[in-house]
Amino acid sequence: MFAEGRGAVLTDLDGNQYLDFAAGALTQSLGHTHPEVVEALTAQAGRLWNVHDSATPDRADLLDLLARLLPDQLDTYAFFSTGAEVVEAALRVVQATAAPGRNRMGALRHGFHGKTMGSRMLVHWDVGHQSFSGNTVLGYAPYCYRCPLELEHPSCGVRCASLVRKHIAEKPNVSALVFEPVLGAAGVIVPPPGYWDQIAEACRAAGVLLVADEVLTGGGRTGAFLASELLGIKPDLAMLSKGTANGFPFAVLAGRGDLLRRPEAATTGAYASTYASNPLGIAAARATLEVIERDRLIERVRVLGALLEDRLGALRSRFANLGQVRGLGLLWGLEFVTDRASRTPAPEIARAVYTTALDLGLRTSLGGHILRIAPPFTLDEALLDEGLRLLDKAIGQVVA
Repeated sequence: MFAEGRGAVLTDLDGNQYLDFAAGALTQSLGHTHPEVVEALTAQAGRLWNVHDSATPDRADLLDLLARLLPDQLDTYAFFSTGAEVVEAALRVVQATAAPGRNRMGALRHGFHGKTMGSRMLVHWDVGHQSFSGNTVLGYAPYCYRCPLELEHPSCGVRCASLVRKHIAEKPNVSALVFEPVLGAAGVIVPPPGYWDQIAEACRAAGVLLVADEVLTGGGRTGAFLASELLGIKPDLAMLSKGTANGFPFAVLAGRGDLLRRPEAATTGAYASTYASNPLGIAAARATLEVIERDRLIERVRVLGALLEDRLGALRSRFANLGQVRGLGLLWGLEFVTDRASRTPAPEIARAVYTTALDLGLRTSLGGHILRIAPPFTLDEALLDEGLRLLDKAIGQVVA
């Protein structure tokens, strides 16, 4: 039972300490209770809490900051509270502006965009015995380790991308492709070279909007402010949340002004909600992003990411049950299997490694047979080494 956190370290009620290599829910870009974020929130709490999407000086400052950090085409913004909420807002924009006949949207298999009905319908995620799959078209995600086409990269010619292009980008009734540049909940699936080149070019030529779900990756976690930038994608809309305000509930819809300001998309209340532009969230986001910009932490993410790549690669070479290690910057997935020949998922091994590491003093993020590693950007190399030593020890105890 965690009682407090400072930086990358959590403390439980008994005084035991843990390195948090999950950064909360992959949210604490600056670590727990960063002093400048705490100061900004505390000061704002004494001034103003909620004026329902009204203009404030801090909001203007945050807008200027986002304009510096985001790609030039993403020049107009709306603020919300959670990842699912901002995804729903993006869907409303697409639906409001789609031309007659473009009544379907595309998404990627294995994608995750939230737990609300609209975000679930994107990926055909039914609950119980009810089916609300909607009218989305699902394309193949670039999951090379488990290729559904039973091909191997690079001899495959990135066939998954050509099929997305054929079934989504080139269909006249598709209005938008909603996607995670790097699929997070699915296990940090990083696309191979050429995947997004094909798809983005085809979407642009066909007038299919590119809607990037950067709820997890936005804000610098992959080594660029948006993962889309690393992959050469220029989205028409992008959604950010999680680490944008260092774990405080806050979300940003960024988009092309000519799209977000179209009368069909900018009707009364279209970008409003009870907590939209909440001054507390704005204060947390502004403080977080100012520190990231001032301290050049995205460069730091790239440095630490290179170290993680080397060290995690060494772990894979030592442990046969570690089928694949993949990631970018400070976002990595470790896929556990019963054996490398069959690649059978091994959730029981992953859970045992997770619990053993926690007992040793390291917190990670567990999802099925995959562990995700996503420490704060402010982590120093000594703590990185210590966390990886604990992970090595935990895997060794489980699979020895």
